[in-house]
Amino acid sequence: MSLQIIASIREFGGYLNRYSHDSASCHCEMIFSIYLPPQAQNEKVPALYWLSGLTCTDDNARSKAGAQRYAAEHGIALIFPDTSPRGEDVADAERYDLGQGASFYVNATQPPWAGHYQMYDYVSRELPALLEENLPLLAGVKSVSGHSMGGHGALICALKNPSGYRSVSAFAPICNPVNGEWGKTCFTAYLGDDRTTWNAYDATALVEAGARVSDILIDQGTADEFYDEKQLLPESLKAACDKAGQAITLRMQEDYDHSYHFIASFIGEHIAYHARALKS
Repeated sequence: MSLQIIASIREFGGYLNRYSHDSASCHCEMIFSIYLPPQAQNEKVPALYWLSGLTCTDDNARSKAGAQRYAAEHGIALIFPDTSPRGEDVADAERYDLGQGASFYVNATQPPWAGHYQMYDYVSRELPALLEENLPLLAGVKSVSGHSMGGHGALICALKNPSGYRSVSAFAPICNPVNGEWGKTCFTAYLGDDRTTWNAYDATALVEAGARVSDILIDQGTADEFYDEKQLLPESLKAACDKAGQAITLRMQEDYDHSYHFIASFIGEHIAYHARALKS
């Protein structure tokens, strides 16, 4: 499980590095990027994990979100995992919302996906343990955020591990996948026909079942086409949180869409939000 460095770029006094390693969870080579702020040259720093959305790799957020500037200011490492296992031996599908680039961050139980698609274990357990052992990160001091499918991943990681993350936020997350077409299609493929098993990977269902975190921050654009198509369903999560007494801030951002233009507009606020929790 040793890390192999692929590239290193100097940014804002720190380094944006890309690594590969053999994953015990996904049984293939995985690639991720990490921004180590200038403070990491002298001390261990807290970490913010960013989970990207459908069709993305580790490269999308690191090159489009503009997050590294804020991470350098706050002394926080940013980790950008890939969105799925990849390779010739890894199952795939001829559609953008299933297969490589579209793991939904679940531990798949159904063939042909189960052999490699163990992304929940990878992003919540294997990768943090590997990085804390090999890079200047504070042990156990981490938060999680993400976009779209990755926002879904961030929410379930935090709700399923309330003591494992200091804070959670998301941009246009898939909040209730068991009731959206993306979720229904992919959960059937990855998890099978028993819908009761799907609830373990649905943020709204997890809150309804009693899962709690200290707070949730969500930004959602009103001009988001997938919001209009009822794929994201943030109101379902908000209603579940309000009923359960779970703190949540859902900010509807007028005229913003689903793109990284939206993310770049508010990423500084999200990093400041996580910095307060990580350094408290």
